[in-house]
Amino acid sequence: MIFLTNLAGYLAAYSWMVVFTLAAITAIELLVPRESQSLSGRLVGLMFWALWVPVTATMFGGFHRLWTEAGVEPLIVLPLRMEWAGVLAGVAAPLAAAAVADFFFYWCHRAQHRWFWRFHAVHHSIRELNAVNSYHHVTEPVFQTVMILLPMSLIVSDAGIAAPAMVVALKLHASFIHSPSRWHFGPLRGLFVDNRFHRIHHSVEPRHFDRNFGAFTTLWDRLFGTAHFPGRNEWPAVGIAGVDQPRTLREWLAMPSDRRADSDPTQDLNAAPTSA
Repeated sequence: MIFLTNLAGYLAAYSWMVVFTLAAITAIELLVPRESQSLSGRLVGLMFWALWVPVTATMFGGFHRLWTEAGVEPLIVLPLRMEWAGVLAGVAAPLAAAAVADFFFYWCHRAQHRWFWRFHAVHHSIRELNAVNSYHHVTEPVFQTVMILLPMSLIVSDAGIAAPAMVVALKLHASFIHSPSRWHFGPLRGLFVDNRFHRIHHSVEPRHFDRNFGAFTTLWDRLFGTAHFPGRNEWPAVGIAGVDQPRTLREWLAMPSDRRADSDPTQDLNAAPTSA
């Protein structure tokens, strides 16, 4: 009963955060659009989110509960409190913690491209890419739990009192990097991922394939040789050639079992993503 109560609270908090971030970034998209997006496409995306949110909250909440009850102790302690930074530590420490988490996301993302493309292809199939249409397949929290939450649970990284605000900021950022708005990070895009940088990752152009895996910082893409910084007017079309984005709940759920391929035999839902 306690678990169900905690899970309900977690689900409520996560749901409100998703609603807030999607609404906020969609408002930006409508105010400063770079390209038009259909209302019908956004409504379909909202339908997918309605199922994805409770599944994700249950998976993440259940993992945290299991780990707490099992008494699993962290193996690594990262000195991120940064008392030496004074008031700046309130910002610097959460940013450092986010960069560490993004390291695991980076490798999770590359693993999805290499070995679990069938599931990740759902995300890459989106042609009307925006905050609401930044959905993944319903199995995504399984991959993130195993490859991100689990290793992060073995690390203590005290991000300070700003951590709750940083969680909301990171959720806003995760939606923004999929946003077709004219706003971007300007000079800061050399360090932080923005919508122009991440757009390259979703591009249908072969020269952009397997680039820009990071979701928070460009650091790991720079370090591991996968960074591609877009030119001033570089805004490619996105999606998977020959494969449309899901339009119904059934298509969304069943897409990983779809064996359709476009004219290029390497661009197949079965294959490692030479497609995007």
